[in-house]
Amino acid sequence: MKAIDIGINEANREQIAGGLKVLLADSYTLYLQTHNFHWNVTGPRFRDLHLMFEEHYTELALAVDDIAERIRTLDVAAPGTYKEFSRLSSIEETDGVPDAESMVDILTKGHEQVVKSCRSVLKLAQDGDDESTASLVSDRMRIHEKTAWMLRAINK
Repeated sequence: MKAIDIGINEANREQIAGGLKVLLADSYTLYLQTHNFHWNVTGPRFRDLHLMFEEHYTELALAVDDIAERIRTLDVAAPGTYKEFSRLSSIEETDGVPDAESMVDILTKGHEQVVKSCRSVLKLAQDGDDESTASLVSDRMRIHEKTAWMLRAINK
């Protein structure tokens, strides 16, 4: 394979990809958590939450592909196992099946954590003159900020 020459030096590519790996792991963990809650939510808000969680995990499924492909574009291998995601993720998994209100709170915290991960990667991308990653991460941050806001509004 030919050497990559996209105007970002190898050290910066590695550092940015490392941040993206955390973002990928966080996003995938949040995807799994959201899908789990979609399957297991009960109570008077079942239909609304069931449908909303489906919208969220569908969006996250597309996002993880975009993030992984950006890592590959930087010529770094993307993590792709539960073991790697567990090691890299800053989102704690939930044991058992919480009630609907707790599910909303847990997902709110998850989206807020992804925003924090985005902010870390954004700084790395800006420092490395990587506008493509900065754009991707900025878009992801906006989506997670809005989703967290909407989830917070449910349990007020």
